[in-house]
Amino acid sequence: MEIFIAALIFAGMIFAATALIGAPYVPTHKKEAVFAFTELYQLKNTDLVVDIGSGDGVVLATIGELGARGVGYEINPFLVLISRWRLRRFKDSLTVYLRNFWKTPLPDDTTIVYTFGESRDIKKMYKYVEQEATRLQKRIAFISYGFAVPGIVAKKSKRAHYLYQITPLQPQ
Repeated sequence: MEIFIAALIFAGMIFAATALIGAPYVPTHKKEAVFAFTELYQLKNTDLVVDIGSGDGVVLATIGELGARGVGYEINPFLVLISRWRLRRFKDSLTVYLRNFWKTPLPDDTTIVYTFGESRDIKKMYKYVEQEATRLQKRIAFISYGFAVPGIVAKKSKRAHYLYQITPLQPQ
């Protein structure tokens, strides 16, 4: 019993620590992920979606079911394990990494970045994707679920989703 309690405390500490570094874990409902990639943005099989804070893999599973490729970045090791188990049938098209996305360049073929961000970091996430679009010299769609980017006009918004089209800045 003591080992079980210790394991629960350890798991709680992991979730608390990752919430301090990134956003707290809030599961996405599958119907919201389907909406984002069918109604807000028409996902194509040529798209590569990067899911920032991929959590338990619901968004990535939806991407796989819709025929696209995806990469998830998650800092909670428990959620990475859950995601990898959930996504095992998509091993050729979906990948989840135990990584801090702030320190990880986007893959060269990224077309969309999806996040269930939160108010304190959403502008910083947008700026990060803008820097990566400039580095890659390509347009990248940015979908935020739950929070608008302050000071930036969304190309499209429906329900709690916001779609931004980020174009590369001119090299300086």
